[in-house]
Amino acid sequence: MGADVRRTPRVRGGGARTPRTPRGDGPRGPRRLYEQARRAWDRPLTAYYLILGSSLLITVLGLVMVYSASMIQALEYSLPASYFFQKQFVAAVIGTVLLLVASRMPVKLHRALSYPLLVITVFLMVLVQVPGIGHAVNGNQNWIYLGGPFQLQPSEFGKLALILWGADLLARKQDRRLLTQWKHLLVPLVPVAFLLLGLIMLGGDMGTAIILTAILFGLLWLAGAPTRLFAGVLGIAGFVGLLLIRTNENRMSRLSCIGAIDLGPEGECWQAVHGIYALASGGWFGSGLGASVEKWGQLPEPHTDFIFAIAGEELGLAGTLSVLALFAALGYAGIRVAGRTEDPFVRYAAGGVTTWITAQAVVNIGAVLGLLPIAGVPLPLFSYGGSALLPTMFAVGLLIAFAREDPAAKAALAVRRPGVRWKTMRRRVKKRPSGER
Repeated sequence: MGADVRRTPRVRGGGARTPRTPRGDGPRGPRRLYEQARRAWDRPLTAYYLILGSSLLITVLGLVMVYSASMIQALEYSLPASYFFQKQFVAAVIGTVLLLVASRMPVKLHRALSYPLLVITVFLMVLVQVPGIGHAVNGNQNWIYLGGPFQLQPSEFGKLALILWGADLLARKQDRRLLTQWKHLLVPLVPVAFLLLGLIMLGGDMGTAIILTAILFGLLWLAGAPTRLFAGVLGIAGFVGLLLIRTNENRMSRLSCIGAIDLGPEGECWQAVHGIYALASGGWFGSGLGASVEKWGQLPEPHTDFIFAIAGEELGLAGTLSVLALFAALGYAGIRVAGRTEDPFVRYAAGGVTTWITAQAVVNIGAVLGLLPIAGVPLPLFSYGGSALLPTMFAVGLLIAFAREDPAAKAALAVRRPGVRWKTMRRRVKKRPSGER
């Protein structure tokens, strides 16, 4: 016989026996699963898909919860039940366009936008304090009326402006090796940040000031600020913050409601206590979408600052843990992008955006859980509010752009294009021997 026929060993019953891997050829059982998961986690596009997927899921789930949490309040104002949802949906569509634009913009254009964005934001924040132009909502003078049902909160764009401008500033100083000197670490970054903080505090918005301070500390930490310098700036900011809290009765009452279990003699802890009621009544899997009791006039701001409480009541512990997991995935991906890049601007900008989103989520959720004072900040991508959603989605687009700029991710994305994949397959077919099928 000219052909080489290899027989497959058979077992009793006529079936072919599958060759077994020797015991020493690799890990087995849980360890093998762990190795497979670790390899999948270390793929070049992991951060890209985590940012895109988690931000999309948070936004979509937020739209659902805004619709559910805002129905009753809209009817109380004699508005259609879907009034707040429609406005949030329009903002989400515009934000998606901004996200796509930001994700396709080159890094040079991001840097070129930093100074104009900072100047425009400061100008708008000054206009907020002009009588007849700016107006107050819930005691905070930080809004500009645009006409109709639309209004703008410039301080939300101040977070994005500080990140882009600060990242560009620190990157240029790092290229010149100037960040080893204290004065170059602090000036002009800290004075400009204090200017924004001062304009925000003129309107009484303590929550946004806290987030802006967190962004400043994040940039300083990424720039390698010495511990003494970092502690000094933190001490000054803490002293100023404590002074502002002690001189305002409303802020003092919020501080005293941390961990409150009763409403207080004058009902000053009403919102904090009813937020806990909403979470506690949700159980493991919640009462069901739309079945919240606390949104029927019991819990103030159910679709904005305390939407996480309504999510806990309607979706239960499973729903709240899912939201936390999505924010954790987004935060991890942002840290991964900042840690793997060699471009200093990308590192500072990605770290600043990650600090912004995670710090704001911690402050909001911590307030709902009664672990932190109520700061009046929305849950990023989740709460109602177009002024907060638009710059946040643009910032997520920045993270996606930075994740795509990684050389390994760029190569992986190029291979996934249909034209590139077809050409690769044709090259492989041509390289095969003529007799091989």
